Amino acid sequence: MAQLKIFGGQPERNRPLRCGSRLDKYRIVGRLGEGGFATVYSAVDLVEDRRVALKIPDERYSTNSQTLDDLQREVRIMAKLDHPGVLQLKDARFIDDRFVMVFPLGQESLCDRLSRRLSRSTTVDYILQMVDAVAYAHENRVLHRDIKPENFILFPNYEIRLTDFGLARVEQGTHDVSASGTLGYMAPEQAMGHPSYRSDVFSLGLVIYRMLSGEIPDYPFEAPLPGFNRLRRGLSREFVDVIRKSIDPAPKKRFRDAVAMYNAMAKIRYPLSDQTGNRKVAEQQSLRRSSRRAA
Repeated sequence: MAQLKIFGGQPERNRPLRCGSRLDKYRIVGRLGEGGFATVYSAVDLVEDRRVALKIPDERYSTNSQTLDDLQREVRIMAKLDHPGVLQLKDARFIDDRFVMVFPLGQESLCDRLSRRLSRSTTVDYILQMVDAVAYAHENRVLHRDIKPENFILFPNYEIRLTDFGLARVEQGTHDVSASGTLGYMAPEQAMGHPSYRSDVFSLGLVIYRMLSGEIPDYPFEAPLPGFNRLRRGLSREFVDVIRKSIDPAPKKRFRDAVAMYNAMAKIRYPLSDQTGNRKVAEQQSLRRSSRRAA
């Protein structure tokens, strides 16, 4: 892969982006969300005639040399990940002194979707895709470090994709002491500056717990966990056991990585106690495989 060159001088501050603003071949349609670091816009690619999402870091950061290194790291990590469950990076470059990352435009985030009722079969289908995506990242030695509902995006045909690798790092055995992540989903050891594959598993487990129970337990956990009876409703005991293991406060008692977690789930023939629901999960998975082959 050719070396990506990200550089910037000290340009004059750009005018704010508004509906109808142009960035090369992209026309802004609206603002999707805003965080402390970047803003995400919906836009139209006027050449390819398709809707896209643009992630644009605040100018205060995109002219900072350390942040440019972080942007380059994020781009390189996402460029090497090629999996149906990971949001694909379509373009990344400076346009009019703004650094722009381009992605396919989804329907909504998992966080938004959780404000409405989800069937058990659809929830389990999403969970299997999510664990598969994180397992793929771990297979490629990538720690995500910020797994949360906001960082999963929904697409048609019940597809869900992992995104936002801004805090991700390639696993090399050692890490700078940093408590980067999102409170509420961060593993206790990650909060102390020691992230690992097991801390990603913990965060993923908490997201799954919230999907199934409607609640998220506060650390340190106290039994009984809030919403636990609702969580296990309609699920097989084996599936519940996998979730409980993933959020064990002791890192060594969790799955060593999402690959091990995915393998444990794959061995469960019937994750739901309702066979009709299990058939729906299988049908949705088969439909997605067929549509991908057709594409």
